[in-house]
Order: sequence, then C-alpha cells, then structure tokens
Amino acid sequence: MSEFILQILNGLDKGSAYALIALGLTLIFGTLGVVNFAHGALFMIGAFCSVTLSRILSASYETVDPTQKDFLGNPLKVKSTYMESWLGPDIGGAIIDWSVPLAILFSIPIMIAVGIAMERGLIKHFYKRPHADQILVTFGLAIILQEIIRGFYGANPIQTPAPEALSSVAQLGGALGLEIVYPAWRMVYFFFALATIGGVFAFLQFTTFGMVVRAGMADRETVGLMGINIDRRFTIMFAIAAVVAGWAGVMYAPINAPNYHMGMDFLVLSFVVVVVGGMGSLPGAVAAGFLLGILESFASWERFKVFDGLDQIIIYLVAIIILLTRPRGLMGKKGVMED
Repeated sequence: MSEFILQILNGLDKGSAYALIALGLTLIFGTLGVVNFAHGALFMIGAFCSVTLSRILSASYETVDPTQKDFLGNPLKVKSTYMESWLGPDIGGAIIDWSVPLAILFSIPIMIAVGIAMERGLIKHFYKRPHADQILVTFGLAIILQEIIRGFYGANPIQTPAPEALSSVAQLGGALGLEIVYPAWRMVYFFFALATIGGVFAFLQFTTFGMVVRAGMADRETVGLMGINIDRRFTIMFAIAAVVAGWAGVMYAPINAPNYHMGMDFLVLSFVVVVVGGMGSLPGAVAAGFLLGILESFASWERFKVFDGLDQIIIYLVAIIILLTRPRGLMGKKGVMED
C-alpha cells in the first residue's frame, strides 16, 4: 500500500508540471486559436528566473580577514554576500535561502514582458494563418530563446536548491499506519500547482474580465461588435498564460536543475496532454495532465513494468487510444479536431 500511494504522489508531482504548462497552452489556443510551440520556452525562462535571482541575491565580494591566516601566515581573503552585509546574517541569509519562492514575484514582470513581446511582436501576425505556419514560427522562436539561454548560462544544468526548511523529506501516512517518506518540496510544488490552477479558474469564472474573455472565446465577433477591445484582453490573457508557465518553471527548478533544453523536454508531452484533454478545454487540460502523470508513474513501477521504457511511451499509447475512440479528446468541444 505504501508503494502504491508513493506512485500516486510521484504521478501528481509530474502531473502538476504537465497540468500547469498545458493550462497555459490551452488558454492561448482557446483565446487566440494559436498553436504555440514556444510555450515550453516560457517554462524554461521561468526556471532561469530562479537561477538569476539566486545569483543576484548570492552576489558576494572579497575582504581580508586578519583573524584567519593561511599556512604562510598571511591574512585570508574571505567572501561575504552583499545581502548579509546589508541586512545582517539572519535576515540576509534567510532571503538568500528563500530565493526560489521569492523568484515567483521576480518572474511576474519578466514573464509579462516576454509574453506581450512574443504576442505583439510575432504571433499576432499569424492569427489567421494555418496551424502549420504557427507551429513552424513558434518552434523556431523556441529554438532561438533556448539558444539565447545557453549563450548566457551555458549548456550544463544549474543546481538551484529549495529553501533549507523544505529540502528535507515529509513523513506521510502516519494516520493510516503507513511509512511513506516523500520530498517536502515536491509536495509544495503540488499544492502550489493546485493553487495556481484554482486561481486561473476563479479569475475566468468570477471576474468581469474573465467573463468577457470566455464570451470572446465562444464568439469573438459578437463581443467585438459590442465595443469591447477583445484583442487587448486576449493579449493580457497571453501574458497571464506566460506567467503561469513561468511559475511552473520557477517552482520546478529545485526538482530538476534548469538547463537550456528543459522547455523542449516538457513541450511535446504537454501538447499530448492538451490534445488528450481536448483542444480548448481548460478542465480537460488539467485533468489529462494529472491523469497522464499518474499513468507515467505507475508505468515506471517495477510491479507494472512490462518492458524497459514503458514509462517513456505510455503517454503516447494512451493518447493514441483516446484519439482513435474520441478524436476531440476527453473534454473537448464537439467538432474540434474531428474533421
């Protein structure tokens, strides 16, 4: 039973990342009708926001400490961080330690700027173009962005630790009499994903802005005839989708050390999630993300592993079965992708 619950937790962990990225993809497709293959790059940029803030907060300078000497008797040069010098070792050290959660705030203006620049500078010119054109141009943009990141940060993964208080393991299952040990940060990531997903749904469901956007998704022309600048609202939604993808990357940095190709690694799987859930269906994207994450986790479990590599292809096998029997996906609207 402990192993079974552990596999579910692993699946929810993976599914959280899939669901967050797929949610942003679906927001963009549902509002703008654009197949955005650069969305994985937004996830990558978010992860490197964590790296960047960590480096900024950890910036240091050298001083000579006369109380410490080397083997020749010369005073040693020691490094001190600016943050600890300005705010003291307790407050400064705590800020450095919590750099990843603080990067959530740090990433917001960056992701909004990147999202708006991407939509206004390039994607708006492809709204009425075939999906094949959209895929080609956004895929090219993704390659450009990842090469820029590689130029600045190098090709090697960069370790970005979680706060010390959340770097340990959590004891779960005590009430059930089970011994389940699971990394605390992965639990934090899961609950953060739930909060973000819930926030996006609440924003779309209960705010006037969200109601107008949902109306525009259903009938763009009618909303425009009512004197509402729906294009501006869709641009804002693109920025929101970029922020969601960025947050997914920010919080994932301690789980998987950021590298320049991590966006591509998640992009293909996230598109499979979107298609399985139903193109344009936000609940479908979220449900499919968690479902496929759990299936992938169980496929890697030794008890269920039929052959090596099953966990690498299980998502695609499930996608094939679902699309053969239900082309519009689990929760897709009738007529979408059924031509």
